[in-house]
Amino acid sequence: MGSIIKVDHLSYVYNPGMPNAVTALDDVSFEVEEGDFVGIIGATGSGKSTLITHMNGLNKPTSGHIIIDGRDLWAEPEKIREFRFLTGLVFQYPEYQLFEETCYKDIAFGPRNMGLDEAEIDRRVHEAADFVGLDEALLQRSPFELSGGMRQRVMIAIALLCDPELLIADEPTTALDVTIQAQILDLLRSLKDRINSSIMLITHDLGVIAEMADYVVVMYAGRVVEKGTVEEIFAHPSHPYTIGLMASKPVVGKKVDRLYSIPGKVPNPVDMPNYCYFKDRCELQLPCCSGEYPCEISLSPTHKVSCYRYYEENRKAGE
Repeated sequence: MGSIIKVDHLSYVYNPGMPNAVTALDDVSFEVEEGDFVGIIGATGSGKSTLITHMNGLNKPTSGHIIIDGRDLWAEPEKIREFRFLTGLVFQYPEYQLFEETCYKDIAFGPRNMGLDEAEIDRRVHEAADFVGLDEALLQRSPFELSGGMRQRVMIAIALLCDPELLIADEPTTALDVTIQAQILDLLRSLKDRINSSIMLITHDLGVIAEMADYVVVMYAGRVVEKGTVEEIFAHPSHPYTIGLMASKPVVGKKVDRLYSIPGKVPNPVDMPNYCYFKDRCELQLPCCSGEYPCEISLSPTHKVSCYRYYEENRKAGE
């Protein structure tokens, strides 16, 4: 299987050249393989949502590249529109994206912009609506009359309409109650088996990632600090931040007075340190952690981590 999308040393700066410039993404690299379910995890402010806006050209990289099917997304800016049909985006808050009078018109908006005829548009709308559990009566209602869960189903239908190669869901259960969250996650789980697309899920829920993902990317302060298969990340977390995340999740059957919390705070994005961004919170730091930001180290062909603890000389010193 080949890669659907390759993120190659991607960086993005908000307000470049200004005193309040913020580097939201800093040298981010990973690939999404055909048919994979990729989980992106990290705290608020880690750059996850900014990352997905680059997947279909909503934002242009400050540096680096987004490669889709072997083609650079921004090599020919005049062709950016055709790339946007290759990725389907499902955002956190559907009420910010829905705008038409009826759900039918909202779902039909994308294929109509593709120039499809009305018969094909109608076929696709009903096929997608049936897939996500929207009946004809709901299609004729205003999306703003629906519950949050139903609105999110409309958004998933919209994302599927153009038959994307990659479906991206950015914390799609954020504003939903627990029961509806489970229904939306079940829908995404069924999509994994029924559609021909790769799926990328951004979430804070480690349990969901453990159950659904094939590959995991861990982000912190705009950087990818660790990436690997779901088994590698959950069975052998290696970056101190990932280790802290795993330690903070509750374990069924294990009683604790208080869950572990990673000490300290995320660095100020306007004034980032010139050493490892996690150092000031790290309980496993070494003297060399005050140097330049650590390079990415391969622990296996699929498991990579950016941490001085895995430099060869530091491994030997710890033996």
